[in-house]
This record gives sequence, structure tokens and C-alpha cells, in this order.
Amino acid sequence: MNEISTATSSRFIVTSVSSDAHMWNLVFLQLLLEERGAEVNNLGACVPDDVILAACREQRPDVLVVSTVNGHGHLDGLRLIEQIRKDPELADLRVVIGGKLGIRGAENARFGAELVSAGFDAAFESEAGMAEFESFLGGLEKSPSRELAMAGQGVAA
Repeated sequence: MNEISTATSSRFIVTSVSSDAHMWNLVFLQLLLEERGAEVNNLGACVPDDVILAACREQRPDVLVVSTVNGHGHLDGLRLIEQIRKDPELADLRVVIGGKLGIRGAENARFGAELVSAGFDAAFESEAGMAEFESFLGGLEKSPSRELAMAGQGVAA
């Protein structure tokens, strides 16, 4: 059996976008992250933006993972990341989004670039599978947390 490595960035908040009522994907992500040794707070489905922002301010996760399967991820995601990046307490938070980002099948991949340009650290389209997300998690294990990186640059965390 392959050994599961422990994530360096060990605090995650997992959530859906406000219009997405799917819960199974959030439970899957929670279990995946917990198997890597992470502490995970699963906010659940149909979470309003202000609740996500408040949870991030209170809990200070290393990464916010936003999951969507209803096809409206790019719309809700753009609105959410704008609010996060405008918030001085959350502007440097690592935020990723993944799932069914649109309703255009294979063309949904184009939404990923738009979401990253808007401020997400990464966007994962469901058609690509889990390999890219696993690679992202592996990169977290090799790089310091944002807090440590900021402290190393003389920025108070």
C-alpha cells in the first residue's frame, strides 16, 4: 500500500459555492485531506459568501478549497474570490476551486484561466480528474505556508 504523506499546510476549509447543494464531493475532499493528516472544517453545501469569509477570518486556514458540481462554479467563484481578495485579512489566503466549473463540457477548461486571473491560486476542472489537485497538494508539502513565506519576507503574519 502507498504511504499517504502529511500535508505541510495542514488547516483547510472545504466549502461549496452558494448555489451548489451537492455534499458528496465535499465529504470526499474532506476525507482525502484528512488522510494526508490535515485538519479540515467542512462548511457544507450552499454556503453564503459572507459565511465563508467569516469562517476564513476566524479559523485562518492554510487553504480554502471551493468545490462545485452544479455548473455555476465560475460565476459564483468569480464573485467569491473578488470578495476574498478585497478583504485585507484574507487577501493572501491560498484559495483553489474545482469541479464542474461550467455547463459546457470539455469547454469548461477555459473557465479555469479566468478564475486564476481573477485571483484563485488554482482551478481544477472535473474532466481532468484528481491528478492536478493531488499535484497541488504535493506542492504544498514542498513549499512553506504563506504565513512562513510572508514572515521570511519581513511581513508580519
